[in-house]
Amino acid sequence: MRVIGEIPHTSCKITIFHWNGKYIVKIEQGLLEQSFKIDETEIIDPEDIKKVLSEDFMQSALKRFHDMHIDLTNSLESI
Repeated sequence: MRVIGEIPHTSCKITIFHWNGKYIVKIEQGLLEQSFKIDETEIIDPEDIKKVLSEDFMQSALKRFHDMHIDLTNSLESI
């Protein structure tokens, strides 16, 4: 797996990888992460991945992190 680069963001770490004919977008926040695979035929230029990570997309991802945190916390409290 090859690291293509990182995209700066104030609330999370975004790393772009290329592997096995796919771009993998990994978004990390604390101990949680989300990964999105994009077939390389969908992207002409790796710079276009930044366009995929629109403001709406990132707001949804950040909300998902919040929901993931709540789910994990609730699950851990039940142990």
